[in-house]
Amino acid sequence: MIEAREKEDKSMKIAIIAPHMDDEVLGCGGIIAKHVERGDRVCVIIVAHRVYEHQYDKQRNDVEMSHALKAKEVLGYESIEFLGLPDERLDAAVQEIIIPLESLIREMQPETVFIPFSGDNNQDHRSVFHAARVVLRPSATPFIKNLYMYEVPSSTEQSPPLPENAFLPNFYVDVTNQIEKKLKALKCYETETRAHPHPRSEKSVAILAQKRGIEIGFEYAEAFAILRQKWE
Repeated sequence: MIEAREKEDKSMKIAIIAPHMDDEVLGCGGIIAKHVERGDRVCVIIVAHRVYEHQYDKQRNDVEMSHALKAKEVLGYESIEFLGLPDERLDAAVQEIIIPLESLIREMQPETVFIPFSGDNNQDHRSVFHAARVVLRPSATPFIKNLYMYEVPSSTEQSPPLPENAFLPNFYVDVTNQIEKKLKALKCYETETRAHPHPRSEKSVAILAQKRGIEIGFEYAEAFAILRQKWE
């Protein structure tokens, strides 16, 4: 846990599981930068490629992959993995996510993992959550101490107002010193950012971080829902 680690100066292995390129920045850009500043080893796993107008275009997808790599350089984290699974069709077979994700997690053995919120208004996000809940079950991953869900602007808040879709954060991280880096990384995604007041605009992302900060007493914050925390 980033705010309550053991006393010895030991780097942690962190995994961010993102359904699409840009989700890692929208949901976790600040905490990624914070972990990097603390000397932790961060790996981002991008599950799906991108489709445009429901069609796969390799050239356009390659452009977006270059944007993801630029955002990686801005945030300064260690590694990125592209699983290349079909965008907009991850719900067709959750097992297709489980198999490569299980292999990566076993190899990495991260201590902290961030996954998308279970109630997101995007079928790919929900499918990644369901795959992750299987792969990361405690009996299979005893090395994982902390497991959190993150919110993604333009997906989490767009879900219909049903109880199971309510994102109720109970873990806040101060990203006041990292918010500019997060916004700079977001700007790398030239094809995915939108004009305000769209939730994926630079201004809207900053406003959400400010709102989360107000909720807990920080200037800017990212908010998460705890699924697992192990204190030793």
